[in-house]
Amino acid sequence: MKTPFREILSSEEEIRDILGFPSELVKKKTVYELDNHCRNFISMSPILFLSTSDDKGFCDVSPRGDAPGSVFVLNEKHLVIPERPGNRRIDSLRNILLNPRVGIVFIIPGLEETLRINGKAYVIKDHEILDLMKAKDKKPLLGIGVEIEECFIHCAKAFKRSRIWESESWVAVDALPSIPKILKDHVNSSEYTTEMIRKGLQESYEKRLY
Repeated sequence: MKTPFREILSSEEEIRDILGFPSELVKKKTVYELDNHCRNFISMSPILFLSTSDDKGFCDVSPRGDAPGSVFVLNEKHLVIPERPGNRRIDSLRNILLNPRVGIVFIIPGLEETLRINGKAYVIKDHEILDLMKAKDKKPLLGIGVEIEECFIHCAKAFKRSRIWESESWVAVDALPSIPKILKDHVNSSEYTTEMIRKGLQESYEKRLY
């Protein structure tokens, strides 16, 4: 398909001419291990976003949510994300097998800054580690081990612009998109009704979180 874009930049120099360069603080803020600040941030974060790509560069971003402290910090260079039950697409895991490089954004509700971590990931089944990550008396079958390469705090501008934590900016509940209806239209099969999908989702959320 022909792109609709007519002015595409092709070099960092062109981008720098428009956006400029980072400040000294921004250039120096990266650390290369999980210090006490990073560990504390991770311990308070109930949700993260995991970015992966396959060996051809096709990308995926997956939300991972659990109780604060569910991400297990092994030491200053390694952490483990539990692989809780999902939809079994295993997009992130398949990508890690092909390309271990990952990016992670940790979020703490109410805090506008985020913690970004980049590193190398492994799909693991170390029982002595997974035993420590039980939730609701259920041990994750697998984990995503991450070897830390860099960590840094990301500024709050995106969260401030979006007003994400300001409830008065949220869309009214009755105006939110209908997820069962979206799924029905995307699947586009007479075998599924909106109500069937709604009930299936509800059952999954009630019985198969862990």
